[in-house]
Amino acid sequence: MAKNMNLLETLKKYFGFDTFKGDQEAIINNLLEGNDTFVLMPTGGGKSICFQIPALAKPGIAIVVTPLISLMKDQVQNLKTRGIKALAVYSGMTYHEIDVALDNAIYGEYKFLYVSPERLRTDIFLARVAKMEVNYIVVDEAHCISQWGYDFRPDYLLIKELRNVVGDNVPFIALTATATAKVAEDIMDILGFKEKNLLRSSFERPNLAYIVRECENKLGNVVKACNAFPGSGIVYVRERKKTEEIAAFLKTQGVDADFYHAGVGKEMRSEKQDRWKRGDLRVMVATNAFGMGIDKPDGRFVCHFDFPESLESYFQ
Repeated sequence: MAKNMNLLETLKKYFGFDTFKGDQEAIINNLLEGNDTFVLMPTGGGKSICFQIPALAKPGIAIVVTPLISLMKDQVQNLKTRGIKALAVYSGMTYHEIDVALDNAIYGEYKFLYVSPERLRTDIFLARVAKMEVNYIVVDEAHCISQWGYDFRPDYLLIKELRNVVGDNVPFIALTATATAKVAEDIMDILGFKEKNLLRSSFERPNLAYIVRECENKLGNVVKACNAFPGSGIVYVRERKKTEEIAAFLKTQGVDADFYHAGVGKEMRSEKQDRWKRGDLRVMVATNAFGMGIDKPDGRFVCHFDFPESLESYFQ
């Protein structure tokens, strides 16, 4: 990429936008200054562009730690379709495939390497990272770091150790749509931020309408919601068994529905998510294991059958 290409030119060239949205430009400028940064931004607010533009603007490769293989594959494919060199390393790959991918990350002029947090504990990964020209360490869905968060993943605690491998001058970027003030403080401490640096975007979403209903027949109201809106939707529940029961009920009412939860096998989960993303399936009944980071232009409604665990979980 030409050195004199400014941020707006990069945005237009790779993402097709003429202007930044909301606080994106301020966040990007902050990252280009080399600051450890925590970005709290609502789903759909454009978090990915906040780290992708700075990574494209600087030499080297950005390592992106993200919790879901399906999300990882989706992000890598989106970047590739834009002409950006990106790759991923995840469970299920053979040793040879991982070996080739990590070599490409060192020598192949790639801009993004996506990995799961579990990958951070492997010797082969740490040895190869030491040879990479890393420009940023990006922690997506960063609420998984905090034990105060609703989706704690112990392997996220290993991320801080990357400072010992890539050097103390590589900025850390943590991003999430879900964090209380307590969780945000905890995340910045765990990642070893040199200075606390929380950049928060407004959670006001003028394009969304919110409806709360007190009703005796919840299932009937879910059917009405599915029939009232065009496009695809998600029905969130808190229990795995209930996802299967409600999906089965919706099918009896003529609604094209399926279920998704963490107890479903990886391949089946990936297949279900792909069907929903392609539009082959209209309604997914799921726990909060589904939907993280998915970009689907015709998503039209989200129905919470049960109260979410917290207001932050509701926003996520």
